[in-house]
Amino acid sequence: MKMNENQYLELFRTDRPELERLMAEAMASGAGYADIYFECTNYTNLLLKDSQVTSGGYHEDFGAGIRVLCGERTGYSYCETTEPKDMRAAMKAAMAICAAGRGSAAGSPGLRAGNRCSDPVNGSRRGVHGPGVPGLENAAGHAAGQENRLYGMRESWETCSRERMVGTLKRIEEELRRREPRVVKVIAQISDSVSRVMMFNSLGELTCETRPMGSISVSAVFSGHGLDGKPMNVTKSDSRSFRMGAEMLSETLVRELADGVLRNLDARFEAVRPKGGKMPVVMGAGASGILLHEAMGHAFEADFNRKGQSIFSDRMGQRVCAKGIGIVDDGTIPGNRGACFYDDEGVRGQKTFMVEDGVLTSYLHDRISASCYGVSPTGNGRRENFRFNPIPRMRATYMENGDRDAPDIVASVKRGIYVDEFSNGQVQIGEGDFTFFVNSGFLIENGRLTAPVKDINVIGNGPKALADITMVGNDLKISNGTWTCGKDQSVPVSVGIPTVLIKSLTVGGE
Repeated sequence: MKMNENQYLELFRTDRPELERLMAEAMASGAGYADIYFECTNYTNLLLKDSQVTSGGYHEDFGAGIRVLCGERTGYSYCETTEPKDMRAAMKAAMAICAAGRGSAAGSPGLRAGNRCSDPVNGSRRGVHGPGVPGLENAAGHAAGQENRLYGMRESWETCSRERMVGTLKRIEEELRRREPRVVKVIAQISDSVSRVMMFNSLGELTCETRPMGSISVSAVFSGHGLDGKPMNVTKSDSRSFRMGAEMLSETLVRELADGVLRNLDARFEAVRPKGGKMPVVMGAGASGILLHEAMGHAFEADFNRKGQSIFSDRMGQRVCAKGIGIVDDGTIPGNRGACFYDDEGVRGQKTFMVEDGVLTSYLHDRISASCYGVSPTGNGRRENFRFNPIPRMRATYMENGDRDAPDIVASVKRGIYVDEFSNGQVQIGEGDFTFFVNSGFLIENGRLTAPVKDINVIGNGPKALADITMVGNDLKISNGTWTCGKDQSVPVSVGIPTVLIKSLTVGGE
């Protein structure tokens, strides 16, 4: 399954001399820096409804994107072949965008060059100073083709049979129906991909790797009766996603997904809408880390701060929460959905401490923002595919463990809300304000979890919520769900958090 540098070059029908010539042409035309990103991705998916396969598909994506930096401007173009003439056309289109003083809008698709063309996206990229891009030394630090220990495939998705994938989905449904007689409908989906990527830049750096991804999601509808005796339906879902091959299809995974769907099922039928107001909120370990991702993580991405759009733009080195609290963005968790051996600029993935002991110590950087700030890239330059410009994006964002036991945190609250699952979040990066719908939670009364709750929102401000964290548990959990972050383009991420107490948030209820 391992491929060496020559095999990647052969896959993309090119060679080093050709890539060097292309980069030399870009530099001779006035670029201060240039790079090219190659991608070949195979996707498959299957959807099962009540034991029947209702849809499925296969898709192959192939092409290359070329980026050139001219002073403060970025030009980006792509082609869906790797013929030399098409790559040169893409490079010339990118240079033309720069020459016209129009940079590709961050996160937006570039101009398509080659056989089919579209209009360029207008906008500008600011903050890269000088004629070139200083300080872009070899941040990868590893030779191309080095063994990828973050997401090696023991069993390739490309050789996994359709029967095996369908069989796993059916086993999940069987497990749910065996354990819970209230099931009336089950929908299960599996998707997988294998991406082979290669990156080359005007500094002569070449990196390449194979990235697998496997994802399974399941949703079940249960029919029962509420507290008032009236019939009602409840929908519960769960998912798993890993950067690994078909070895993830196991009985352990089947049981985990069934457990996740059935967890707190009775509570959904018994849930009440509580009185609202300002109160303490305990966030359960794991999936509630989505609030950390949305309300705080985006505000740490360097492009927002470089443009002065983040509430944290001028707070580097300042205290943003209590001592002892650490917030991390980590691309080095083996098998994790957000794992990043190399980012999409060829920079080695790493563990980045955004907050250490309560102090803001780093933003999340791609090469451009790192050059602007005079720091090293953090391995956060990511893109949806070769049609998109890389921009600073999160990978696996979580809060580090504290020293409190979760039951003690709950016991400290006289009246409040415990939540462990959010959805439908809305965040304003500049102001830091957020609102999230609570999928699963409980009242806390006199230090005990009592009635399950429904139909409530939690509302607050990211920086203030950080400052209002008074207890952090020792039970950090990384959620392995199918988290996907949208920021003009979509990338896979992970979230996590230990149990934490926020002393005051607004809870929207009765």
